[in-house]
Amino acid sequence: MKSGSRAHCHRGKTVRRIAVTILTLLALSVLYDDAWALPVSSFLEPAGPVAAAQKNHFIWVTLITLIVVLPAIILTPYLAWRYRYGAKKVAYKPKWAFSWLFEILIWGVPTIIVLILSVPLWNSTHQLDPYHPLASTQKPLHIEVIGLDWKWLFIYPDEGIATVGEMAVPVGRPIALDLTTDTVMQSFWIPALGGQIYAMPGMRTKLQLLADRPGQFRGLNSQFNGMGFEHQQFLTVSLKDDAFKNWVQQVKSRGIPLNTGRYGTLNKQSTRAESFAALGTPAMPQDILYFSSVPPNFFQQVIARYRSGHPLPPGDQPGTKAHGGHSTPSPNGKTGLGT
Repeated sequence: MKSGSRAHCHRGKTVRRIAVTILTLLALSVLYDDAWALPVSSFLEPAGPVAAAQKNHFIWVTLITLIVVLPAIILTPYLAWRYRYGAKKVAYKPKWAFSWLFEILIWGVPTIIVLILSVPLWNSTHQLDPYHPLASTQKPLHIEVIGLDWKWLFIYPDEGIATVGEMAVPVGRPIALDLTTDTVMQSFWIPALGGQIYAMPGMRTKLQLLADRPGQFRGLNSQFNGMGFEHQQFLTVSLKDDAFKNWVQQVKSRGIPLNTGRYGTLNKQSTRAESFAALGTPAMPQDILYFSSVPPNFFQQVIARYRSGHPLPPGDQPGTKAHGGHSTPSPNGKTGLGT
């Protein structure tokens, strides 16, 4: 009885530990309010043709691979029961080693599946090439994206504006993105519009997207890049043409000019909230920065910093203290500006 009581008590303690761990993780996730502040979006609820194609691929590949997965799931418990220890109605063949039927099934079925999947995936891979413009009668909207620690800077060169924390796009118009970073490698991703793509310092990556309905969608960096990584999210807003033009005018009227000094503040390791505390004004939305003007060829200058033909001095390398990095966290325990 005593041993049974001890075992029951041990199981009870284990259950309590698991429950406490789960509740602690949930509490910590609530503390990171950025994780819940933006709308959750997924390619399973696509808002554009690229994400819709990815959803179709996912469903198609899942259904085809079930041809292999389902028999394995069904037969595993059946075979374990049929050939269990003590079974008397099953033939015992200790010298069995080969079967043509099994070999054909094991190698033939996967080969057929690969051949079936290769044709549509090959075609769609070329159709959805991130460097290949999407088919449309409208001129693409050009947006230049610079990844920073821990925020995204969006430059609209034709409109002469820039934003941090919000990227607005017109519904039905292709979006041509040029991406780079002024820090370590990052991964740009708007799940509801399309797949992720990497951006690196000194390099230009391209991505083609399109929103086919109005809405708000979460964007993020899916590449871990430091202690503020989970805060590097932004809001993607798809607007009708008139609303988009009105948004551009609001950015111009409510924003501040982007200059070298303000970019230096942005380039420090900080979240959107900390950057807003340093540069924001009451006219701007909370934790979103508007810049009414941008220096000419600013995006190209950021890339050129890494293409001089000479190694960057240690003090100018991303993440270093002279370049905006900090060896210790800010007083709030998150990032570097300490605002």
